[in-house]
Amino acid sequence: MLPSFALLCLSIAIIESMAGILGTGIILATCSLSCIRSKTWSPYDMIMISLSSSRIILQSWTTLDFLMNIFYEPFFDTENLLTAAKIIFTFLNYSSLWFGAWLSVFYCIKVAGFTQSFFIWLKQRIARLVLWMVLTSWLCSITAAIPFAWDVYAVHENFSAPSPMTNSSAMRTTKKDNLGVLILCNAGIGTPLLLSVVSSILLIWSLWTHTRRMQNNASGFRDPSLEAHISAIKSVCSFLILYIIYFICVLLIVFKVFSPLSNGDSICVVLMAACPTGHTLVLIWSNPKFRELPARIWHHTNCHVRTASM
Repeated sequence: MLPSFALLCLSIAIIESMAGILGTGIILATCSLSCIRSKTWSPYDMIMISLSSSRIILQSWTTLDFLMNIFYEPFFDTENLLTAAKIIFTFLNYSSLWFGAWLSVFYCIKVAGFTQSFFIWLKQRIARLVLWMVLTSWLCSITAAIPFAWDVYAVHENFSAPSPMTNSSAMRTTKKDNLGVLILCNAGIGTPLLLSVVSSILLIWSLWTHTRRMQNNASGFRDPSLEAHISAIKSVCSFLILYIIYFICVLLIVFKVFSPLSNGDSICVVLMAACPTGHTLVLIWSNPKFRELPARIWHHTNCHVRTASM
């Protein structure tokens, strides 16, 4: 029987994940339709399709996992199923982190107004680099997930319920050694965080500098361009905060800092489900192209309802 707080958190996480699936589906459909109409894959659409498709799979998988924890907890008792679940969970989470980082890098390169030669070189070649960025993300995620799931599961299983006859000092030594190997195997997980933080800070700095310049030259009337820059700064700040929270929760869950279904673990589950959904909502809110599809669906639905009622 699940603790009441854990049950509440899992229920909230399921609602958050389902909302995220709906929002991410809107982004995926919009970008896919854009590619079909233009018959080309723009760099932005390629990143967004990769990010949204990986998130839909991740959120669908976590929703299924949450439901199984609530209604059929013994399902993951077998070692093979738990190992497979760990591989899939780690791979999907790392993929989401990588694609989120590349989205921040893309925004920085396309929007920021830096004049350094290396930045200009990136701006000119970003269209050709995006495909390699996406392929690198998949490769890094697979490389990090397989040895992690294979190694960590055994380590934590050995220490989750130690035998009274086990020597405690030997346990600590073995755990420390295995944890060191684990950290070395997954050192690459810090790379997407670094990319996201650096690119977001550079973009915020560039936008803020340009916004201050526009404010100094403002004539006192409402300036749409100035408001657009301030809105962009808010969006990037939101992306960065959500990304960091999600990254920390992934590490806490994957490294099993909290015992399963404890209060800390349950809070991490809620935050992990909330951050991708929040990121998706900010993307839809900040991009008129993504708001257009649900508005058209809503308009057609209202038209059909009115026609049927006449």
